[in-house]
Amino acid sequence: MKNTLNQSVTVIKGIGEETAEALAAMNIHTINDLFEHFPYRFEDYRLRDLAEVQHEEKVTVEGKVHSEPSLTFFGKKRSRLTIKLLVGRYLISVVFFNQPYLKNKMKINETVTVTGKWDQHRQTITANEASIGEMKQAKSFEPVYNVKGNMTVKGIRRMMKLVFSQFGHDIEETLPQHLLSRYKLLNRKDAFRAMHFPLNETDIKQARRRLVYEEFLTFQLKMQALRKFERENSQGVPQHFQLERLKAFIDSLPFPLTNAQKRVVNEILADVKSPYRMNRLLQGDVGSGKTVVAAIVLYASYTAGFQGALMVPTEILAEQHADSLIDLLSPFGVRCKLLTSSVKGNKRKEILKDLKEGQIHILIGTHALIQDEVAFKNLGLVITDEQHRFGVEQRRILREKGENPDVLFMTATPIPRTLAITVFGEMDVSIIDEMPAGRKAIDTYWAKHNMLDRVLGFMEKELKKGRQAYVICPLIEESEKLDVQNAIDVHTTLTNYLQNRSRVGLMHGRLGSDEKDAVMKSFSQNEVQVLVSTTVVEVGVNVPNATFMLIYDAERFGLSQLHQLRGRVGRGQEQSYCVLLADPKTDIGKERMRIMTETNDGFVLSEKDLELRGPGDFFGRKQSGVPEFKVADMVHDFRALETARSDAQTMIESKIFWESEEYQHLRENLLQAGVLEGEKLD
Repeated sequence: MKNTLNQSVTVIKGIGEETAEALAAMNIHTINDLFEHFPYRFEDYRLRDLAEVQHEEKVTVEGKVHSEPSLTFFGKKRSRLTIKLLVGRYLISVVFFNQPYLKNKMKINETVTVTGKWDQHRQTITANEASIGEMKQAKSFEPVYNVKGNMTVKGIRRMMKLVFSQFGHDIEETLPQHLLSRYKLLNRKDAFRAMHFPLNETDIKQARRRLVYEEFLTFQLKMQALRKFERENSQGVPQHFQLERLKAFIDSLPFPLTNAQKRVVNEILADVKSPYRMNRLLQGDVGSGKTVVAAIVLYASYTAGFQGALMVPTEILAEQHADSLIDLLSPFGVRCKLLTSSVKGNKRKEILKDLKEGQIHILIGTHALIQDEVAFKNLGLVITDEQHRFGVEQRRILREKGENPDVLFMTATPIPRTLAITVFGEMDVSIIDEMPAGRKAIDTYWAKHNMLDRVLGFMEKELKKGRQAYVICPLIEESEKLDVQNAIDVHTTLTNYLQNRSRVGLMHGRLGSDEKDAVMKSFSQNEVQVLVSTTVVEVGVNVPNATFMLIYDAERFGLSQLHQLRGRVGRGQEQSYCVLLADPKTDIGKERMRIMTETNDGFVLSEKDLELRGPGDFFGRKQSGVPEFKVADMVHDFRALETARSDAQTMIESKIFWESEEYQHLRENLLQAGVLEGEKLD
């Protein structure tokens, strides 16, 4: 890109310091920033036949004034002007609010063009724009921009005209010609012009196609370059595990591996054997058997003479993993130990000493594993469970406790393929997409609030069989803003309802971690039969005796979160049930309830959730790593994303990309993004 476009917007004739400040507040500093401030939608000013217009749709029509305008005032400065307009075969009313000056302009038989919202039932347009006389130049589409402060959409449109007339010729092509030809893409200058000054729908469509592909390609090149340099510059240690011992261990498991488990074990073991450091994400739905896969890989690493670490987000989950791994691995001479903040005094000192001397082979724990005092003798494999719950920094510290150990991230949050290849594009991804044989599907029902008595009756039947139940609420305490059931009220109600028959516990995010663990322990040991909780119970709790879950105000949760919650039951041999208590007001809310009752497949749900909610909300946190694109949409433009990813992979691996002149712009992008240092281009 020519340096011209990196100049301040103040060099544009017609833009002064004050306007430049207003633009800076919108993160527009340079000429290029202004060019790339794309419209987020377009006003459609094409004249339409009212027969084709939906109720409450915005529309532009042209017609003749059919009656004298009627003007009424109310309040100090407020007014309503109404005219009858003959549009084709329709006689409609047009209402203008607070524009009394139009009365004298609206003469009978005068041709008027109006734009506004169409009320099909009242045959009325509430107009926000009008022009007198026939439209000389039919304007079809007007761009609408995001603005802040004193800046207006009209102001941005004016500036776009200024910047294009003065610097439009300086917009340079960034994509190689063969890609433009292959995909029939507009050149960059024409795409920018069509985006800001479209003449028709085709202009907008073709401009978007070009810009979406460019955004995805630029992003995927960064991902693929990171992946390539990560592999090549982080020499791992090949782990020569003992295959016969590993086979004997797998044969000893109390159940056969599913085909999906066998496939991912082979993918992971190939990484462990290779000279490159493993950087792999293992996705598996709740109950798909990720822990067993982790045990197999940890054992393989042990037979190669290395130590392993498993880091999980909560103490109770760490204890459950430790119990499982000790059961599976101790008969094979593997020493596993648990380290959390609760392990103190001499016991802690002894664990740290044994770990440093290599007498502990596998350490399981929470973020306690990344404390300075924790030192391994020969760490070869790091596994992080529910990896998105740890910060990048925490994961890095654990990794640095060994000499380039292999890293495996595990998650029970099924991530849609769209997000996986975008957010985790620099990782290899393995998926367990099959459930172990004999696992019963959880029966899921949607009930309205007026059916609560029946639902509680059903829950009590389960309790009388000796089972346990979860009751999930969206909030901790009553909120004036949100009329949703809160955990404290529900706990009080259920305690009264079940008095002397079942004990009811309460868990929420304001409890300290010791208090949470105490509540969970009493529930897992069946001292408490019903656990009322907010979503803090979502990850990794294993209580096989719990067969019933009730989720209050279920429409307030996303599909993926509902699925995670539902996965807390159905862990034993008995049939389990999940009831969604909801009176959704919106079509999306109703659709969520319907989808939940129809499928138990987390990957199907995650794709649906992405469609309904959009990528920004999927992880429920800003630091999710979902990039913000200016034009592209990962859900709707998924095919372009796949294409760009495939092209980026090919480019990064090819010599031509690093040497040819036509890829110079794309290489410069990588440099600016800090992915490469200058010498890597040589």
